[in-house]
Amino acid sequence: MTTPTPTPYGTPDSPRVAVRGEARLEVDPEIARIGITVNARGTDRKAALQDLTRRNAAVLDLVKSYGEAVEKLETGAFVITPQLTHKGRGERIRAYHGRVHVTATLTDFTALGELATRLADLELTTVQGPWWALRPDSPAHRDARQQAVREAVQRAREYAAALGARLVALLELADEGAENLARPAPPGLGSMRSRGHGGAMEAAEAPPLDLEPQRQTVYAHVNARFTMSPPQL
Repeated sequence: MTTPTPTPYGTPDSPRVAVRGEARLEVDPEIARIGITVNARGTDRKAALQDLTRRNAAVLDLVKSYGEAVEKLETGAFVITPQLTHKGRGERIRAYHGRVHVTATLTDFTALGELATRLADLELTTVQGPWWALRPDSPAHRDARQQAVREAVQRAREYAAALGARLVALLELADEGAENLARPAPPGLGSMRSRGHGGAMEAAEAPPLDLEPQRQTVYAHVNARFTMSPPQL
């Protein structure tokens, strides 16, 4: 006896309905990241390394002084590059240029503006950001997925009701993913370079930046297939 092969579109007695559920939520960010680059340059390699080490330590100490406001502090790239002279023959080194890149992740947005301003006020230090984001396990992702499923069920019910039928069973629920697709945030702080040595302005501390967190957009999409009772045509 041959088993009948199920048709992808159901049967007149058990029609199928396929729908797509979507959700789009606007939520406040949970974290903010700033990038910090420390620079040093000198004609002596050892002196350049010492300056870079000292300035990097000052950055790390300042960030760590904010305690629980800083969720994560990571050192990325370290580079020391000899710069050759453009004139003459041979490999004559004109100077050494070094830099260290550090990324800080903060959860306290009140402290963010103050920290960014103080970092930018350090010697030969560049600050970029902030970049607002949600955590990968943010409840907002779960909420968006659940809302997408509810919309798929509601849409399928409306289609069935339009035919004088009702939903009978769920056949398939395909998750297309729910992820944070927020528009890339333009660097809210721009690129702030610190001042050099000397100058009367260094005695006065710059006021903290007033930063407004950028709301994040969370999307979710699901495909669902149901069977429904025979329609009343």
